[in-house]
Formats: sequence, C-alpha cells, structure tokens
Amino acid sequence: MKIGNYIKEKMAGTGFLLFITIIMFLIMYAGGVMVYSAQGFGNMQTFMNMLIDNAGLIIAAAGMTAVVITGGIDISVGSVIGLVCMMLAYMMQVVGMNAYASIAVVLLFGLVFGTVQGWLIAYMRLQPFIVTLAGLFFCRGLTAVISVDQIAITDNETFLNMATKNIYLFFGATVNKRGIKLFPFVHPSVIIALCALFVVWYVVKYTKFGRSLFAIGGNEQSALLMGVNVRRTKMLAYILNGFLASLAGFVFCLNTTSGFVEQARGFEIEVIASTVIGGTLLSGGVGTVIGSFFGVLIKAVIETYIRCNGTLSSWWNKIVLSALLCFFIVLQSVFAAIKRKRSI
Repeated sequence: MKIGNYIKEKMAGTGFLLFITIIMFLIMYAGGVMVYSAQGFGNMQTFMNMLIDNAGLIIAAAGMTAVVITGGIDISVGSVIGLVCMMLAYMMQVVGMNAYASIAVVLLFGLVFGTVQGWLIAYMRLQPFIVTLAGLFFCRGLTAVISVDQIAITDNETFLNMATKNIYLFFGATVNKRGIKLFPFVHPSVIIALCALFVVWYVVKYTKFGRSLFAIGGNEQSALLMGVNVRRTKMLAYILNGFLASLAGFVFCLNTTSGFVEQARGFEIEVIASTVIGGTLLSGGVGTVIGSFFGVLIKAVIETYIRCNGTLSSWWNKIVLSALLCFFIVLQSVFAAIKRKRSI
C-alpha cells in the first residue's frame, strides 16, 4: 500500500469522530442558549469569554494532538505551564527583566524541554508515560524552588497591557439597559491561540511531517518500511509539543498575571480530555487539531453552564468532563473494532 493511500485511509476515520464532536458541541451550545438566555448565554461576548478563558488550553491541546497521533502521550504539560507562569512572574516582577526577553526565555525553555523528552522517547526508546511523568515532577519541583509564595505581576506595564488589551469585533453587538451599544472583544491571548491552532492544523494536515505522524500512529513498523524516519518524527512531535506547552503557559499567565506552585495542577488531564473528546485516538493514527479545538469548546460550554446556573459546584465541570471522556473512549473502541472487522 502506498503511503499516500495509507494516510488517506487513516484520516478518513477522523471525519466521523470529528462529526460526533461538532454535533455534540452544537447541541450543548444550543441547549445553553435556550435554558440560560436570560443570563446572556447566547451573547457573542459570552462565546468570546469561552475563548479568553481557555486560550492556553487551545494551544496545549493542539500540541498534545500531534503527540497522541503518534501513539504517545505527555502528562507534563500542566507542570510546564505552571513553571512557565512562575518563571515569567519571577523574571519580570523580582528580577525586573524586560517582558519580551522573559517571554523569549520561557519559549526557549519549552523547546529545550521538549527536545530532551523527545530524545529520551525517540532515541533512547523509553516509555512516553515514564519520561513525561519525570518531566511533571521536575517542572513542579523547579516551580517550588523558584518560589513557594505567589508572585503577582504588578509592575511590568508591557505585560499587563498585553494581558488586559481589548480587541473589539465589529459584529455581534448587544445593547445594554442604558441603550449603549456594546461590541464583543477578545484579548491578545485569543489571537495567539487561534494563530497557533491554525499553524499546527496546517502542519499536521498538509505537510510531510504531519503525514508521517499519522503513519507512525497507525503502524510504526509499516511506517519504517515506507521510509518514514520514525525517531526523528517522534522527536519533532515532542519538540513541537514542548514549545506549544510553553506558549500555552505564557498565554495562561496573561490570564492570571501571576505565578504560584499549584498553578495549572491537573491541567494535563483537561488537555488530554479535550484531545480525546475531539476525536484523537489514544492508540494513535487518527486525530485532528480542529477536533481538539471543539473538545476545548465543549469543556468551555460546561463551565459556562455552571456559571450561569449559579448553584452548582465547580466540581461538576470535572464530573461531566470525565463522563464525556469515558463516552468518547468507548466510542473510539467501538470505532476501532468496526474498522478491524472491515479489514478482515
């Protein structure tokens, strides 16, 4: 089988899982508009707030998608994000470093960290779970070494301007009780997240590197026989993921403007859940960045439900998300079983 036909067959399965994810999001969003219309659920600004609150998750989920397509996993992303926030807060608030220099340092750290993890997994043939578990402990421990206290960014005007700047959209306006027209807005974090999402989507879908990811996830031995450089591709996937995790940490810090030890703890579970709900198979070979984006939106809709209700505990977000994760894992198993029967 030619590599082109093989990849097309793998990516064809992505369409079905993506369709399920999008339909689920539309149903949940429409339900929220009907039930919580009085609370403004259907306003354009409410949707924009979903993007603002989850900008970091969008970036991290895009990176995780590339890794999971290869059949790998990275459970260190939450700790990387927490460490990046602490590094930014310490460098800007305590050391007094320039905002752009601080951002460059954390992005470089993400590249180096991803390179080390990728090298251990691809060339030393260590298990991704074990390597990234070590990365999780390393980053969380290093965060505590930098400071056990919360550091709030209050003096760096450049960073604070980036965090609070409103970028207005000239559609979807609402009129308040005083008759004033209010246009919806987003912060720069959303623009960064959507740009990163588009770049990763294009790379995964239209480049040789992206096709190699699917080939490795589908069958690593077959990918070797087809001439794919498996080790190099795996390493590049983790380098990309490390860079995007640090970028997600920067965007996350734009929302919190602080760093503390417990920041983003458990965030890796939300990243993996968004990726799986978006239709990426944990076994590899099937997945899409757009699906992961809708997985993030489903999680955002659940959060907005809880916020609009006003009486539910925030823990319901975790409960519903875990139920959806289990549902999609079962759905993926059924999907894989059907494909195996067809191939016999």
